[in-house]
Order: sequence, then C-alpha cells, then structure tokens
Amino acid sequence: MVSSERTAGGTVVLIPARLAASRLPGKPLADIAGVPMIVHVWRRAMEAAIGPVFVATDAPEIAVAVAAAGGRALMTRADHPNGSARIHEALAAADPDGRAGVVVNVQGDLPTIDPAAIAAAAAPLADPAVDIATLAAEIVREEERTNENVVKVVGSPVGPDRLRALYFTRATAPWGAGPHYHHIGLYAYRRAALDRYVALPPSPLELRERLEQLRALEAGMRIDVALVDAVPLGVDTPADLERARAILGATS
Repeated sequence: MVSSERTAGGTVVLIPARLAASRLPGKPLADIAGVPMIVHVWRRAMEAAIGPVFVATDAPEIAVAVAAAGGRALMTRADHPNGSARIHEALAAADPDGRAGVVVNVQGDLPTIDPAAIAAAAAPLADPAVDIATLAAEIVREEERTNENVVKVVGSPVGPDRLRALYFTRATAPWGAGPHYHHIGLYAYRRAALDRYVALPPSPLELRERLEQLRALEAGMRIDVALVDAVPLGVDTPADLERARAILGATS
C-alpha cells in the first residue's frame, strides 16, 4: 500500500495499461529506443510534475518493466471494460485515505506526449463548475476533418484556450466556417466525478458513436477542454510504432 502522504498534494496521475490490445498486442512493452513504451509514458507523466504517478495494470510483465525503471505499478483486475474503470480501482490503492481530489488518466499509448499537455489537462478543474477536463488541438490537416477515427469536440469558448464541451463526434462538426478540434483522449476527473461516471450505465449516444465520454455529457456532467498546440502520437498500429521509434530514437 502506498502512503497517503505521497498523494496529499491533491492530484494523482494514473496510466492504465494492458497487454491485450487488439491491433497491436503487447504494445505497452514494445521497444522504443531501448525502452518499453509504457516507461516512456510514465517518464512524460513524471516530468509533468503535478502529482505522484502510478501505472495501473493487470499484467505482471508491465508491472515488472515499470518497477525496473524506478516507477510504481498497481495491480488491477483483468475484467475492466475501459481505462476509466481500471484507474478507479487503482485510485483506491494509490490514495487509500481519499486525500487526492483530482485524478489524471494518461493513456498508456502516448509515448511522445508533451508533459506540459498533461499538466494543461487538469487546469480547467480550477473552475468548481467543471467535473471532467480533457484536451484538444485545432485540426490543420484537411483529411482529419472527415476521418471517422479522428474524434472531434464541439464546444463553446469559455476563456483563452478553453472550451466547454457540448458534444463529441466522429462526424465532421460543427457545420460552417470555423475551426474544428481534434479531441485528445487524456482526462482529468474530480474524484467524485470519476466515482459517478464509473457507476453509470453506457448511454445511448455513447453506444452509437462508440465514445465513452458521451456517457458523462448525457448524465449532465460538465466537461471542459484545454486547447493545446498539437496532437500527440497515439500508438495503435505497427506503423504508429515505427513513427514513435523514429521520433524518440532521434531524441535519445
């Protein structure tokens, strides 16, 4: 068990990771510049310096790799339906006394994530009206606007570089002249919001769009979006892995 003194600062960063990825099995342990991918993500999260960082996993191999790099891993059940449920279980072990009010969920397949972006994700929670915060970047490549694999966030500006999310969609939206925003699947939750979210059943629009964050919006929860300069590389395919190796190999 981890001492709650390590999480008294208010924020815990959790990185869910599992080996059973359908398109790239075993990807958290994929070698990138001599280091497992999950260790790259852990290092970026540590560099964000917003709170203690833990990897939440059901795979002993991942836990061993993280520990070998000097990190901390928390073992979780294997039957979680998504990363949010996995970090909800891990949070109880990371902060058993409930002192941390914010938990940041960093996907384990973002080895090139900018640490400043991780910190930016939590910034909207300074507004007490916000339940969940996330990230987006303006789309600059035309082909992304119509790509269903690029999730777009539709939102109203509520401040410099910040939107209040109204909807998330795989369609090209909103219609008309103006920017479109590429959603980045990194979330910061108030602890109470995470508790509520994981207790909710899947919602109709979530099932239709295959986007879990719509469950929160349909339940009336507020999601705000911090705008950042670029979308980090998410590793989902062998081609993505080669791109990550080229990027991080050049900087190692």
